Amino acid sequence: MYDEIRYEVDDPVATITLNRPQAMNAWTNTMDAEIRDAVARADGDRRVIGIVVTGEGRAFCAGADMHLLSSLTEGGDGGGLAGGDGPAWASGTGEFTGRFAFLMTTQKPVLAAINGAVAGMAYPFTLCCDIRVVAPEALFLTAFAQRGLIAEWGLSWLLPRLVGPAVALDLLFSSRRVGGEEAVRLGLANYLTPLGELLTFSREYIEQLARSCSPTSLAIMKRQVYEQLHRGLGDAERESQRLMLDSFGRGDFKEGVQSFLDKRPPHFPRIGS
Repeated sequence: MYDEIRYEVDDPVATITLNRPQAMNAWTNTMDAEIRDAVARADGDRRVIGIVVTGEGRAFCAGADMHLLSSLTEGGDGGGLAGGDGPAWASGTGEFTGRFAFLMTTQKPVLAAINGAVAGMAYPFTLCCDIRVVAPEALFLTAFAQRGLIAEWGLSWLLPRLVGPAVALDLLFSSRRVGGEEAVRLGLANYLTPLGELLTFSREYIEQLARSCSPTSLAIMKRQVYEQLHRGLGDAERESQRLMLDSFGRGDFKEGVQSFLDKRPPHFPRIGS
């Protein structure tokens, strides 16, 4: 049982819903811990092929809870928002040990189904998800410059890789609002769908993966993409050659070829206990 999120599994989808609608799903330390726990549960569940994260009510997440921000202005640590000796990620030194990078190391696809406002620290959270599906009502807003802050939680690395440095700087400098349609045009989001169809679209996306794709292949390709963002082309290609040779020896490869020859859907083993 969780206090500030809902967690549901309906094979092949795990759905995590940020559930503080009265506060526009503002981020708290409790929510942080519960999301981490739910993602880990989904990652180890064989029923789950992909994870959908969404918000209850009219917002996805309005950023950090104002009580935590007030604590910071009064010299506190914002309940761990300032890092320090708080949670384990605060002292990590690897490429994927930051606050939200655990989403990138999760071996299953993570879709953000964005139903409304995404502000503050929710911005880098959504960009650490693999795919973003937005409704026209979605709204991306940084507001950091207007609060005397900076591009937090890796946003200065994440945002330019999606939209390019000039657009990233425009969004950070101006703090202007970006709706769902523009988010897709800029490359912030992958798909635009009506609000009432947002979760249906996200579920069908994962169901298609479950019908046709090897979960092991998905996990390896996800790791390749994120790890190789930090490498040159030569290193990336050499690693892909090694991983390809490994894949030739797995049963998934044999099943993938045989199902094609048999003109039938493939039957791949799932990941998890």
